Amino acid sequence: MPMSSFHPAVAGWFSDRFAAPTPAQQQAWSAIAAGRHTLVAAPTGSGKTLAAFLQAIDALVRDGVQGDLADQTRVLYVSPLKALSNDIQINLQAPLAAIAERLQAAGLSCPTLRAQVRTGDTPASERVAMRKQPPHILVTTPESLYILLGSASGRAMLAGVRSVIVDEIHALVENKRGAHLALSLERLAALTNRPLQRIGLSATQRPIEAVARFLVGAGAVDAEGVPDVAIVDAGHGRERDLALELTALPLAPVMSHAGWTLIHDRLAQLAQAHRTTLVFANTRRQVERTARQLSERLGRDRVAAHHGSMARELRLDAEQRLKSGQLSLLVATASLELGIDIGDVDLVCQLGSPGSLAAFLQRVGRSGHALGAIPRGRLFPLSRDDLLECTALLDSVRRGELDVLRPVPAALDVLAQQIVAEVAAQDWHETALYDCLVRAWPYAELSRERFEAVLRMLADGYSRRRGPAAVLLHRDGVHG
Repeated sequence: MPMSSFHPAVAGWFSDRFAAPTPAQQQAWSAIAAGRHTLVAAPTGSGKTLAAFLQAIDALVRDGVQGDLADQTRVLYVSPLKALSNDIQINLQAPLAAIAERLQAAGLSCPTLRAQVRTGDTPASERVAMRKQPPHILVTTPESLYILLGSASGRAMLAGVRSVIVDEIHALVENKRGAHLALSLERLAALTNRPLQRIGLSATQRPIEAVARFLVGAGAVDAEGVPDVAIVDAGHGRERDLALELTALPLAPVMSHAGWTLIHDRLAQLAQAHRTTLVFANTRRQVERTARQLSERLGRDRVAAHHGSMARELRLDAEQRLKSGQLSLLVATASLELGIDIGDVDLVCQLGSPGSLAAFLQRVGRSGHALGAIPRGRLFPLSRDDLLECTALLDSVRRGELDVLRPVPAALDVLAQQIVAEVAAQDWHETALYDCLVRAWPYAELSRERFEAVLRMLADGYSRRRGPAAVLLHRDGVHG
């Protein structure tokens, strides 16, 4: 799709920032402009975010210039991480402001396009302001979307949504958070009473069709299991510089204190040889200990930690300091595994096996975003078992293999939670509610009998250790 298809203000901003669109962006823009559900599967740093957002921004700009832009939320962006949500919201401000300046310079009037984030970290004052004046682009998480769908003000804000962007969707397909989100998306579609255009952003997965089915739900999958989705697969074959790092001490069932000292020394040496280094550890305790040890070697102002238990302000500060080049090394859990913008990272180090090929590729892919750079990763096995896993990981990467996705089956506890939330928001006929919820792909094969068994449990109560639980909903046994 040529840039001339966009509004001149949007096309001008893009041309000022980038030499040319990536192939993934061009293919995605064409599909999105045609109104199709679209899944973009590409490595980190390939421009997936703009592939999803630019068409939405263009539509908002055109409606604004024509005076047809209502004061309501039109685009919903869902991210599995609060940190990624905050990052996207920050990164949207620059293009929206620059496009507004171009419109003003051209003498065109357009309402200010607003993008705001709504997560558990959002202050109460911002939530109140959002209810009074909804943002055109709402950035949120699966859990916060569920909460919004359960409140009158949240439902009013979401009623005008036309398109949904689900980022890092592959991180949700195999777990209950994904089942939770899939049900929320069907509830949202029922609330808006219109077909929602769904756009998914994913790392390359196998089979990619499983991610596509999860994105659009059973309502857009034919009898042969083929989803009605435009799939833009940019592939995962990319040159990488990967290696194992072993200390002079033999590996044991657990890493010794002396072994940790050698690892910390080597990490400091690698950090001094690179401009920015990102170290992944599998536990928060390892993150804190490694950051403390490396601070003693490199300087406290050059090293920071990052994990989900830290205060939001500390996490954001660490991200911005790494992005600006103030930090030479950042130690993190999976909190930085997904596509948060942390600037150009030269080297990624992984302490211990990451547990899966997908996680390893995702983490190594955080490096090598600069022009002409390649991802660089170093694996530090912490035990003999780790050594076997890490060796297998490197061999799988060399062979071009990918993890096979195994979508989570229908989780009835998640279903019960969503039923209570939806019925609390409005009355439903049982058949209509069943038809709505089984459009979520994880529940596509849920039988009516199992659905009614869940309803009976919620309506009659159930036994638990402390006595019978309270009834959670009223069920009309006569009219359904």
